[in-house]
Amino acid sequence: MSEENPARTPATPVDVAVLGSAVRLRIIRMTHQRPLTNREIATQLDRDPATTLHHVRKLVDAGFLEALPVRRGNRGAREIPYRSTGRSWRIDNPGRGNREVAEAMLQAYLAEVGEADFAELLQSRLVVQVDEAGREELMRRIQDVLDDFAARPLEPGQPRTGIYVSFYPGE
Repeated sequence: MSEENPARTPATPVDVAVLGSAVRLRIIRMTHQRPLTNREIATQLDRDPATTLHHVRKLVDAGFLEALPVRRGNRGAREIPYRSTGRSWRIDNPGRGNREVAEAMLQAYLAEVGEADFAELLQSRLVVQVDEAGREELMRRIQDVLDDFAARPLEPGQPRTGIYVSFYPGE
């Protein structure tokens, strides 16, 4: 693995517990490209700042967010911006075999898509017939493409694209 595309690691019990919240998954995504303060996060999520701070602290403690240097807000108040560390992407399938994380991932996706302009939403659905080896190859190849794009450097001001991939029995 290259520096731009570090190896994946197994999820720890703490990782699974922290990632089992759609709100926390959304916070990780929101802070990936640009740091946000707790108040900015709460506003974007339409949540109470105290509740949001609880989630932010859990994410910081688990290494999914980092607190940046304190800055002064509009009225001189102390603000701490938080930024995603990218660690959540390097955990190997935290939702596989864990219903709570899998449901949180789906709920985060549904909330984000629900806020999207449907004219800009590109969807695709397909059921394929492959044996187990073919299924594993398909999943690996899609993961490789996602890893490649995730490793690309961020460019401030550039548009972002959200991606949700799910493999399920197509019966």
